[in-house]
Amino acid sequence: MKSLLLGFILALNLIPAPVEFKPSEGTSTVDNVVVRKHSFGFRKAVRDLPEFARKEAYRLTIGPRKVVVEARTDEGVFRARKTIEQLQALGEVPCGVIFDYPRFRHRGLMIDESRTFKGAQFLKKQMDAMALLKFNILHLHLDDSAGWRIESETYPDLTAKGAFRIGAHYMEWEKSGYKYSTQDDPEAYGGYYTKDELRDLVAYAAERYITIIPEIEMPGHSLEVTSAYPGTSCTLEDGTPFKGAWDVCPGSEETYKLLESVLTEVMEIFPSHYIHIGGDEASMAVWPKCIKCRERMRQEGYTEVSQLQGYLVRRIEAFVRAHGRSIIGWDEILETGVPQSAVIQSWRGISGGIKANAAGHKVVMSPNSHLYFDYYQDLIRKEPRAWGELTSLRHVYSYEPVAPGMDETLVLGLQANLWCEWIPTVEHAEYMLWPRGFAVAEIGWSPRREKDPLEFRDRADALRHVLMDMGYNTFDLDTESELARSGYRTFDAFERAKKQNN
Repeated sequence: MKSLLLGFILALNLIPAPVEFKPSEGTSTVDNVVVRKHSFGFRKAVRDLPEFARKEAYRLTIGPRKVVVEARTDEGVFRARKTIEQLQALGEVPCGVIFDYPRFRHRGLMIDESRTFKGAQFLKKQMDAMALLKFNILHLHLDDSAGWRIESETYPDLTAKGAFRIGAHYMEWEKSGYKYSTQDDPEAYGGYYTKDELRDLVAYAAERYITIIPEIEMPGHSLEVTSAYPGTSCTLEDGTPFKGAWDVCPGSEETYKLLESVLTEVMEIFPSHYIHIGGDEASMAVWPKCIKCRERMRQEGYTEVSQLQGYLVRRIEAFVRAHGRSIIGWDEILETGVPQSAVIQSWRGISGGIKANAAGHKVVMSPNSHLYFDYYQDLIRKEPRAWGELTSLRHVYSYEPVAPGMDETLVLGLQANLWCEWIPTVEHAEYMLWPRGFAVAEIGWSPRREKDPLEFRDRADALRHVLMDMGYNTFDLDTESELARSGYRTFDAFERAKKQNN
């Protein structure tokens, strides 16, 4: 009986699959949608759910002509309407009752705006697709060495000197020797968001019940900062700033003055409770040579330069917390000590998330083993240049965010990350996002259950055509290789599995 009910649920073709579907005879014309937000029966049905799930829960009673939406909040009504919208786009709307709510509170996508600046219309278009799929987090990577993408009134040279570069493709910029330019240079590539543009994006997201989490990267990936403001760079023995520093200087007070000023501006624009501060891949190469870093180490009694990263992260965390917000950082920040309130985003596989979870931290799971969308999604010989191992739709769909032994109550959810060193255009970015993003949406929303990857692929292909009709440039599942369809990442593993099965 249980498998039969699951079959009814999956037969809807919806992504993400709902919690329950009880079919009845016939199809609906959806002529009339009635909303009821004060249904006692519905409130009783959701009373044992976590608060975040109650907010997004809904029940749809679909009749031949009338559809009744029950929900506690406007957000729940919105999720219900997106279910109706997707059903209509997929074909005939079956009659029956859908009861639905999310598994995780954080269901996100990260888009890297630094390596490739894509602009507001692109982000709005992706948020439209995200809303259809019940995503609720858009993480914007707004600065990196390749470009600073947010207007700052207190530090205007961040955009005047750091938002434009020589080389539209990241690798062209690298070959040019990491040269920045001004906007009026004929060879300039880049751009940035004004504060008004960002406020408009925040409002657009809020209308779709999506929260934008901004990321201001520190202390690494910061060549554009140290180039524009040398006071944030490390200082050599002769008192001159080190040129070409990829990390800001954790010993310089000018660093904290700039970061705190910029974060104040960021928090005025973005209402998100969480502010992402990066924290990954700091080289720390110049810190041992820096007179200010050595003095900071002496003052704090440090014996390793890596401890300076912990100092910077804790100081910034206290600043953000004093403004009523909390930080998220990549899993490196766990290595040098962070307060309990810091959320850890696990990207180097799952080990950082497991360690943080065991230490009582809330975690967001973004392992590069499954959720890095700048990785190849099919054979290298047939795909545009990308990073990493084969990360096909089936491989993404196989991911489970809660590893054995983890406390699920501390797992906020999951997030796919689209880094853009090898993704020079908006069309290419969409190609890498969809349909792999469908798998992330279902993992984040739908109940944990036995997965049928072939059945999911059929649903993904149907929804892919809906997005194509809406003007999205998706990966073509019709041309997907046998290896990618298998879910294995190498031919050797695929061949071994075939031999075992035979």
